[in-house]
Amino acid sequence: MVKCVSIFTGAGGLDIGARNAGAEIIACVDNDHDSIETLRLNCSGHSFDIIEDDIKNVDFRRWADIDDLVLIGGPPCQPFSKNGYWVTHDNRLIQDDPRNLLGQFIRVLSEMRPKAFLFENVESILHPTNKDEFLRFISNAEILGYQCTRYRANAADFGVPQKRKRVFVFGVRGASRAIPCPSPTHSDYSKKDFDDSFPDYLAVAPFISRFDQPVFSEPQEDATQGTYFHELTCVPPGKNYISLSKLSDYNGRKFRSGGRFWNFLYKLHPELPSITIAAQPGPWVGPFHWSNRRLRVPEVAAIQTFPEKYKFYGNRRSVQRQIGNAVPCILAEKMIKHLLENAI
Repeated sequence: MVKCVSIFTGAGGLDIGARNAGAEIIACVDNDHDSIETLRLNCSGHSFDIIEDDIKNVDFRRWADIDDLVLIGGPPCQPFSKNGYWVTHDNRLIQDDPRNLLGQFIRVLSEMRPKAFLFENVESILHPTNKDEFLRFISNAEILGYQCTRYRANAADFGVPQKRKRVFVFGVRGASRAIPCPSPTHSDYSKKDFDDSFPDYLAVAPFISRFDQPVFSEPQEDATQGTYFHELTCVPPGKNYISLSKLSDYNGRKFRSGGRFWNFLYKLHPELPSITIAAQPGPWVGPFHWSNRRLRVPEVAAIQTFPEKYKFYGNRRSVQRQIGNAVPCILAEKMIKHLLENAI
């Protein structure tokens, strides 16, 4: 069985995907205590090292002699997030941002020398303010002997009930050429160029409807006393705040298009995939449930395709952050399976 070391593990989305793809996790590293406790809560039946430490303190040479070893991980995305676009290029200094840990990923590669690696991050790592640093990461991996394939994925294209765009890098040491990009398994039938050889994007309702019962209710879901609750009730399912300006007989606040983030007051449509689950959403950032409440923890986890019985440690804010930062487990499985089939 192929063995994997996981870094920047978080709540374990990539790790679940790796196991489902047929690999064995032998170690995972993260410095977030709540995420580490989440991993410990779910380690029953699995034997692996759970290392709670700053990655800079970990010597990865201990795993250097393992054949067909694979490294998986997604460094913190905050330095590359769209929320930073308002900072000018001169002031942003991505290369000096202490949260930019691309160099640590390269250090791990140089110390451990795995057969292959899978790197994951937000789509905005390709933004002009970030692209040079990303290309430097690719160049450094190639200097270490890895043939790299860059791939921009939408989770919905691979059977996840969520439109979530991410960038992956598949690296294979000593390969004669880069591996091909993965092939999607689903298509968006709302687009003119949809591929009818694939099934349509998956609707969110089958994944979360079982949690729409009083036994799963949470105090935090109640939005009735909030500033924009009336406006939320008027937003049609599958729409956001912009739709309010197009409603007839509407009595409430309207907002200039582009004046808010696109996910402001966004409400799920049960027959469509969700928008991206955020790690730190503002109080009126969607997705909201179509019944005009905030989503519950098991609903958010289900949209990220975590197993139903997966447990999360920490307060509500911490759990939201862990789930929102994770790679959807189904997407992780398909990306890692593609890597293993083409590299090992």
